[in-house]
Amino acid sequence: MNSFEQLIGNRVLVSAVVGWFVAQVLKTVIHTIVTKKFEPERLTGSGGMPSSHSSTVCAMAAVSGQIYGLGSFEFAVTVILAIIVMHDAMGVRLETGKQAKLINEIVETFKTMNGKTLAEERLKEFVGHTPLQVLMGALLGIIIGLLLA
Repeated sequence: MNSFEQLIGNRVLVSAVVGWFVAQVLKTVIHTIVTKKFEPERLTGSGGMPSSHSSTVCAMAAVSGQIYGLGSFEFAVTVILAIIVMHDAMGVRLETGKQAKLINEIVETFKTMNGKTLAEERLKEFVGHTPLQVLMGALLGIIIGLLLA
C-alpha cells in the first residue's frame, strides 16, 4: 500500500477533514443567508456557526472511539485535544475577536475625528466562537465521525 492509499484509508484523518469541510461549507451558507452577502473568506475563515474547530476534533474523537474503543489511548488523546480546542475557541479566541472589534471601532473613531489615514488594515473580528457555535460544531463532528467509522 503506497502513502496516498494509507492517507485516504486513515479514517481518523478523513473524518477530521470531512468534519472541517462540512462545517466550513455550512458556516458559509449560514453566513450568506443571515447577511444576504456571499463572502468567500468564510469558506476558510475562523469563527461563525458551526465551529469547524469543534467539528474537526469531535469527528476525530468519535471515529477514534469507534475504531479503537473508548478505553484506548487514541480515544483519550483525541477527547483531551477536543476539550482543549473547544475551550480555547470559547475563551481566548472569542475574547480576541471582541478585542479586535473594539480596536477597529477605536481606529474608525480616530480616523473620523482626525481625518488621518492609518496604514493598518482592519483586524479580523471572526476569530472565536460562542458556546452554541461550539456545541453545534461538536454535534456535527460527532455525527460525521460516527457515520465514517
